[in-house]
Amino acid sequence: MGGYGHRNMYYLTGLPGWIRFGYSPGWGGLPPGAQYLSQTGQLPQFMAWMQQRAPQAPMGVSAAPAGMTKEQEIQALEAQLDWIKRRLEELKK
Repeated sequence: MGGYGHRNMYYLTGLPGWIRFGYSPGWGGLPPGAQYLSQTGQLPQFMAWMQQRAPQAPMGVSAAPAGMTKEQEIQALEAQLDWIKRRLEELKK
């Protein structure tokens, strides 16, 4: 069946078949993508990229201890307010 355009069907992506079809040979115990990354030495770079995309703590979470006095809490809130005002001014520029 030559000449019907199917000759180069498996060479379109440039990826090995076990990545394209999700098949893992089974002796590594890792999923195909993870096995490929570890074999090519790209796993540390991939993990660093994943950690960059990790969500940050929400604004309501405080790093201060729970036993703050009212004066300390007022100072912390004023510092937050100053920071927010500076950030708004930067964004307006």
